[in-house]
Amino acid sequence: MKNSPLLNLTLALLLVLIVGFLLEIGQPILVPVVTAVIAIYVMMTTADALQKLPLLNLLPPALLRAFALVVFVLALYAFAVVVASTVTDMLNAAPGYQENIAHFLSTIEEQFHIDTSAFKDNFIASTFGNWSVRSIILTVLGGFTSIGASAFLIVLYATFLMAERSRFGHRIAAALGNRGQAEKVEEIIRDINRQIGTYLTIKTLINIILGGASYLILIFLQVDFALFWAIMIALLNYIPYFGSLLAVLFPVVLSVAQTGSLLHTALLAALLVGAQVYVGNFLEPRLVGRQLNLSPFVIVVALSIWSALWGIAGAILAVPMTSVIVIVLASFDETRFIAILLSDRVGDEEKEEA
Repeated sequence: MKNSPLLNLTLALLLVLIVGFLLEIGQPILVPVVTAVIAIYVMMTTADALQKLPLLNLLPPALLRAFALVVFVLALYAFAVVVASTVTDMLNAAPGYQENIAHFLSTIEEQFHIDTSAFKDNFIASTFGNWSVRSIILTVLGGFTSIGASAFLIVLYATFLMAERSRFGHRIAAALGNRGQAEKVEEIIRDINRQIGTYLTIKTLINIILGGASYLILIFLQVDFALFWAIMIALLNYIPYFGSLLAVLFPVVLSVAQTGSLLHTALLAALLVGAQVYVGNFLEPRLVGRQLNLSPFVIVVALSIWSALWGIAGAILAVPMTSVIVIVLASFDETRFIAILLSDRVGDEEKEEA
């Protein structure tokens, strides 16, 4: 029975179902932990990069890491404050937004002779029930408020992880006992640290640039809650393929609710899409390249799975978590074939692109 393919497949599927169930019910605990681990990668890579700069290389590495941690804590605190205040302000402005949307739909009906009642009664009603702008705001931004609510736990976990990181290798060697196994595990961890750390740090830098450009556009067109939407654009850009679409959609819809002007909305959409196109097609390929060797199909499937398990947080964390799984699978002969199936480039293709 040990060599039965059917038994092995059944046990593998059962294991996947059990792990998926545990991930779903453990979301309140696991999401802050995983987020803290991802943040550690960015902070450590940033601290290492700062240490290579003139004058800063004279400072102790521990001081630079502490500086990175302080910046992360302040950024997370600012994010939580902005989210909380923005949701409150949006709910207060909801009645005026609803009137502007009604006026906008009436204008569309008059200018283009289109009946918008089907859109209001069918699409919006089926999506949000007895719809109102207030209910839509709560539905759309609910996921972001849950991320903000976990800020304290994320900071706490990140602080302890940063403090214990230097002793992690020694603990692995002591736990495994076998020096060969310990070296193998440490090699896997170094590979994960190198690929994921570099990817996340450069991706974060790109997202900050995109968020800054979007903020200037939103301020120029006087869109409400410009800082909040700029942060959301930067955050959602971690989600491949679909994140950029969502990032532009939210402030554009708000523009309709705020102004009721088709021209203003179209101009805002054009400028935000232009910034996304430049970053996605020119800036990001130059800086990030193809560091994470994942098939586009695998990325889409990973987004679907992690989003179903953990919502928006899962979508943001999907790519780095899937990359870690592939790196681990590729490190063992028994599972290397799975890593190859999940990869975008294999063998000679990687050599040709190197």
